[in-house]
Amino acid sequence: MQSPTPRVPRQPVPTRAGADLDARLTVELASVVSGARRRAHRDGDAQIDTAHLLHSLLETDPGVRAAFDGGPQVARVLGYLVQRSIGYGLRWQGTVEDSGAVPVLREDAVTGWSPPAVAAMNHALERAARRGEARASGLDLLAALAGDRSCRAVEVLERAGVDALSLSGRLSGAGRRG
Repeated sequence: MQSPTPRVPRQPVPTRAGADLDARLTVELASVVSGARRRAHRDGDAQIDTAHLLHSLLETDPGVRAAFDGGPQVARVLGYLVQRSIGYGLRWQGTVEDSGAVPVLREDAVTGWSPPAVAAMNHALERAARRGEARASGLDLLAALAGDRSCRAVEVLERAGVDALSLSGRLSGAGRRG
């Protein structure tokens, strides 16, 4: 008797919008996106969501880790994200992340990305542009994630004991200074 074949989502075909998005990221943030894409695939999710982005940011970007209130807080968030990927996230599996911040179906949708993840990336790019930068960084993305009160990343942050509103405020202040 054979064991059942695990469900593996089909790999999305890259879209022009997705390629344009990737071209506007720093090398480090492009690495974060690549890690989030692998994590989503490994978790059996058809889309990168904001929690995948948060997880990859924390694993990859030392500047993002430094934005938190110390190592214990980062460890709690990472611990929660690991729990999510090994079981807790099953309640999210097969669903489209919709924070309500953007309509689920949009013309600027990016194949393989949840609408809130696309919105977060767009907000990160806008934040970088306000500083005069052509490319978004990990802190830009963290600020965008923490600022969407209804996304999965904020749910993860708050369940791990992080005040997302306070984090967003600190990051917004840092973005104005430079």
